[in-house]
Amino acid sequence: MTTSERGKTTPGEPTSSAAPDIDWQALAVAARSAASRAYAPYSQFRVGAAGLTATGRIVTGCNVENVSYGLTLCAECGLVSALHDGGSGERLVAVTTVSGSGEPCPPCGRCRQLLLEHGGPGCLIDCDGTIRTVGELLPLGFTTDRLAEG
Repeated sequence: MTTSERGKTTPGEPTSSAAPDIDWQALAVAARSAASRAYAPYSQFRVGAAGLTATGRIVTGCNVENVSYGLTLCAECGLVSALHDGGSGERLVAVTTVSGSGEPCPPCGRCRQLLLEHGGPGCLIDCDGTIRTVGELLPLGFTTDRLAEG
């Protein structure tokens, strides 16, 4: 894996020989498109997410607000739903999340947990212009291994 001085991959660099080359610009375009379809009548804060699977498929999601606020679905929720709706059982290898203005937007804590489950700790996230892994964004994340401990 090619990394910068800070140990983070930079947009466009391959993550490993097993993963496809990541076209971060294409993911950002797909995420911006998804954000344009968001349902955000209360906050006016549109968010779109685009994820890449190991086979090169791009899946997207957008946020869907609810008047009760607590039932609002984040863009990453829609992304994971679309991932499974594809029926292939694929895992995410890279995700970009952007606001309606196109600026990178880091996933919330709940979505970091969701991305951990569906991409693993090595899944790459471009959430603030720097590429990080889910494991970096959610150290000591809750995994199925913890279920066996209880």
